[in-house]
Amino acid sequence: MMATMIGKASVSARSGALEACPTGGGQAALPPEFAARLEGFLDGLVVERGLSLNTIAAYRRDLEQHLGSLGGQGVRDLKQVQESNVIVYLGRLRRLGTALRRAQGHRERSRGAAPATLMRKLSAIRSFYRFLAREEIIPADPTINLPAPRLVRQLPSVLPIEEVQRLLAQPDVSTPRGLRDRAMLELLYATGLRVSELVGLRRGEVNLEMGLVRCVGKGSKERIVPVGRPALEALGQYLGAREDASPALFLGNRGRSLSRVSCWRMIGRYARQAGIKTAISPHTLRHSFATHMLDGGADLRTIQELLGHVSVATTQIYTHVSVDRLREAYAAYHPRA
Repeated sequence: MMATMIGKASVSARSGALEACPTGGGQAALPPEFAARLEGFLDGLVVERGLSLNTIAAYRRDLEQHLGSLGGQGVRDLKQVQESNVIVYLGRLRRLGTALRRAQGHRERSRGAAPATLMRKLSAIRSFYRFLAREEIIPADPTINLPAPRLVRQLPSVLPIEEVQRLLAQPDVSTPRGLRDRAMLELLYATGLRVSELVGLRRGEVNLEMGLVRCVGKGSKERIVPVGRPALEALGQYLGAREDASPALFLGNRGRSLSRVSCWRMIGRYARQAGIKTAISPHTLRHSFATHMLDGGADLRTIQELLGHVSVATTQIYTHVSVDRLREAYAAYHPRA
């Protein structure tokens, strides 16, 4: 099946044990019926909705965890699944998240799995059972009356411009790896690309003369993003030092396309070198790109297009960041604040 060919994505370090550990014990093979229905659902996502491989892998991971938990609740047939089974599963996720955060010393935030995580998992579960009900595999959708977890949207983490500059200055450009790393950091901050878009770039998708990069984002949607001069210069130096014929833009140590995990680790290493105290990720540079653009006077619609957001409502989160920064500046500098 097409979805089987996609394969099971490994769990990234940032997902932690909550993502890797199902709530019903150790990860075991799903019953044949469960596995077959899951593959049928994932095939539909690939064919009908054209979702990216990373999104399909996330659906697979979330649904395998849920389906794996049903055996511990005595469910042997998908027709037996009730609303209560899903509620029990989500409740266990909350408690597991609480235990993990306490073990890691985050007592101030020890309230179980984050609402965003629960919403993502519940969304996958709902889509799965809606598919089964539509195909008349089960008599009714057990999730139809389930309320969504309350989501308190967190503001994105943004670096000040001076910290971004320190971060970009860290790679040792006297080495091939340093040239590659500086080109990656410059391109991330210059374009606001997602890490999956960055590591998936091909040489032919970057036009150094015109200063443009073509990337494929979520839902296989293409967009063209302009690239600033410092990033173009870094890319030109990096590509000029390359002696291989690989079409991939950024290569790992073994000559293959760089992985997202490697990009995360690289950024974390340079952040520590730069003396940046907050934990950052590739997405931090995306957030910083958008916020600094907005602070500089760019309008939301432009930022929406550059980021590849389907809805401007997603982009509006950056207006809250800028308003907070305005309040801070007002409090710091106005004599009667």
